[in-house]
Amino acid sequence: MNYIDKINSEGFSIVNNVFTENEIENLISLIENKTANNPENATFRKSQDLFAIRQFHKEIPETLDFIFNKNLNQIIESNFGKGYFITKSIYFDKPEKSNWFVAYHQDLTISVDKKIEAENFENWTVKQNQFAVQPPKEILEDNFTIRIHIDKTTKDNGALKVINNSHSKGILRIENLDFEKETETICEVEKGGIMIMKPLLFHASNKTTNNERRRVIHIEFSREQLPQGLEWSEKTIIQN
Repeated sequence: MNYIDKINSEGFSIVNNVFTENEIENLISLIENKTANNPENATFRKSQDLFAIRQFHKEIPETLDFIFNKNLNQIIESNFGKGYFITKSIYFDKPEKSNWFVAYHQDLTISVDKKIEAENFENWTVKQNQFAVQPPKEILEDNFTIRIHIDKTTKDNGALKVINNSHSKGILRIENLDFEKETETICEVEKGGIMIMKPLLFHASNKTTNNERRRVIHIEFSREQLPQGLEWSEKTIIQN
């Protein structure tokens, strides 16, 4: 279960067969029950092209027992070690006819509980009482993200595209990448598989063209302590 060499060199790795069909069905059931019974919830974002649940692990904490199964716990510990906790999670449901696409970008912000002046914390924003800020590069370099695929994801229904090894170049403007010299990979993942990626990896996704749904649970992890007075707003310790 050693994927860390590929993650360090390429910025990502794909691991299939992390979740059983039964575990995926349990996750789907919990999500559908929550969304059916709470249609006006403020953390839900709904449009014809995308349905999303922000703070997913806090909105539906019952999912954590299925998410952190033996396979995922072993993958995290054997590749990253101990001490990591959840800092953010989002559920994305891209419908069958979605024209929604995301241009190439790095994930540069973290969610925190309040706004305070802290050295090298910049580009503050606030949306629906949620503060976000760009932390020092060293924090982003140590963090990682796991995307759990509830549906088979291909180039035709919005699989992520990434620029291999772009995470090693620090914080960049996309126009400073020479695409003719870069390698692009389309990250197709089986149902029940995961994609592990670094926040500074440039990634994007295309529109859906095959009328197939794409549901993903996106979870960000860190082990970094923030400066005194600042705390991760969604921090949740992983219970093994």
